Amino acid sequence: RFEKELLLSLWDRPQVILWLKRSHRYLPHIEKMLKENGVPDDLKFIAVAESALRPHVGSRKGAIGFWQFTPATARNFGLIVNQHVDERRNIFASTAAAIQYLKQLRQDFGSWTLAAAAFNMGEGGLMAEIMEQGTNNYYTLYLPLETQRYLFRILSVKLIFSDPETYGFNLTNKDTYPPLSFEQVQVVCSREIPIRIFAQAAKTHFKAIKDLNPELRGHYLAKGEHTMLVPKGSSEGFQKRYTDLAKKYT
Repeated sequence: RFEKELLLSLWDRPQVILWLKRSHRYLPHIEKMLKENGVPDDLKFIAVAESALRPHVGSRKGAIGFWQFTPATARNFGLIVNQHVDERRNIFASTAAAIQYLKQLRQDFGSWTLAAAAFNMGEGGLMAEIMEQGTNNYYTLYLPLETQRYLFRILSVKLIFSDPETYGFNLTNKDTYPPLSFEQVQVVCSREIPIRIFAQAAKTHFKAIKDLNPELRGHYLAKGEHTMLVPKGSSEGFQKRYTDLAKKYT
């Protein structure tokens, strides 16, 4: 089973190259959060296997984002999912929710392996199979085919990342995508405000704000308070520029 997943991963070489290129942008943030929460570093490879580190990717079952949360599970772990914001696409919010969920599953099932399996198929379904089959060993459980493959896919990702040169991927740091570079600002909207107004206040353009804040949906910031990412160097003087532009808009 492991050999099959490794061969399938290596067969799609462009995808592996993109994994490696994106990893420098996103994995340092995931690694830091896992370490701070006492969660094994290897669990970062779940995000690679789930989404290929793409914030907007979705599934037929309605799962979206880095960790592929369904709307119900996302809301259960504190993520906002509505017409204005979908925090499943936010690397920091979604990783915090994934850590919370995985730690709960680890407590429920007794191992990180079973926690990852439950992350894939749901805790109710996994618990039912454990009780029916009389074993809690992932490797001897007969599970839905997707979940039978799941851990081996994650392990294949880990093996490739651990030694990419052995598998013919000779990327240098210059070949990878640059790390996320940003500053954080707080903004209060007394009403819906166009994102373009916010972007002007941050001395950038609409697309840059959407790229830094992929959880934003549509063209407006909803009424209320928001914590937003802006390009490096644009937070200084932001509040005054935003206040002036918002007054003109209203």
